[in-house]
Amino acid sequence: MREKTVFRRIIDREIPADVVYEDELCLAFRDIQPQAPVHVLVIPKREIASLDAIADEDAPLLGHLWLVIRQLAAELQLSHGYRVVVNCGRDGGQAVDHLHFHLLGGRALKWPPG
Repeated sequence: MREKTVFRRIIDREIPADVVYEDELCLAFRDIQPQAPVHVLVIPKREIASLDAIADEDAPLLGHLWLVIRQLAAELQLSHGYRVVVNCGRDGGQAVDHLHFHLLGGRALKWPPG
């Protein structure tokens, strides 16, 4: 049996998180090591390891996640702009094997990101 990821443990309420949004499909919470004044992680409740692991039938779920991100950006007053980052694989900076979107904003963001 595979060990639960930290995100699965947050979904299961085994680890506390500062949740800013939840519905039947996803959860959004503040990052514990924020890289901007607003840094929220948006994750599907269904475990998908990474972008490489999404399937065609995941399209409705992914569309839902993007709509939630848009809604959160508005609620968090990111009207001057924001960035959404998805890391894929170790070389891409993915630290948790559970698909997640970083919503970053609240200041001018630099380019290139890293």
